[in-house]
Amino acid sequence: MPANSWTISPGLNNVGSYQVSGAPFASGSIVAHASASGGIVVRFPYVTKWVQISPRIDMAPNRTLRVAFSQNGLHGKGASLPAGGYNFHLNISSSLCNAMDMKVSELWFMSDDASTYTFDIVAGLTNLPPSRTSTNCSASVNGHWSVDGVTEAGGPNWSGSAGVG
Repeated sequence: MPANSWTISPGLNNVGSYQVSGAPFASGSIVAHASASGGIVVRFPYVTKWVQISPRIDMAPNRTLRVAFSQNGLHGKGASLPAGGYNFHLNISSSLCNAMDMKVSELWFMSDDASTYTFDIVAGLTNLPPSRTSTNCSASVNGHWSVDGVTEAGGPNWSGSAGVG
């Protein structure tokens, strides 16, 4: 154990930060633009304990919302990404619309077709600032970070080039 370990700020593996109830975060009527756009990001003020994404009830059942943990994952950028990127899709009947235990500092969204997609997001936040996430980030240059050699727009979060984008 390092000397003065009590002075080290807690990080992602700090159990106590996840044992307590999360501080509330809610944002409604978020609009994800068509797939030709760059996507939209929701940045959380603290690392999340859990996240729930709720498509609006007026959405057609066959419409899908693309969700990723980084801009690279949303668009399939990076040498190690499979075709289509590291992302998942939600629709009005998706089981993924339930609360998901995830420690993230941001989520990226985009409609999978030519029209917009409206959704709400609710999350429980820990007391961990986003800067405490553990990624191989280089310093920010003009608001963009280099994560494992791939440019990310947001900063410390899960990289789209690391298999969890």
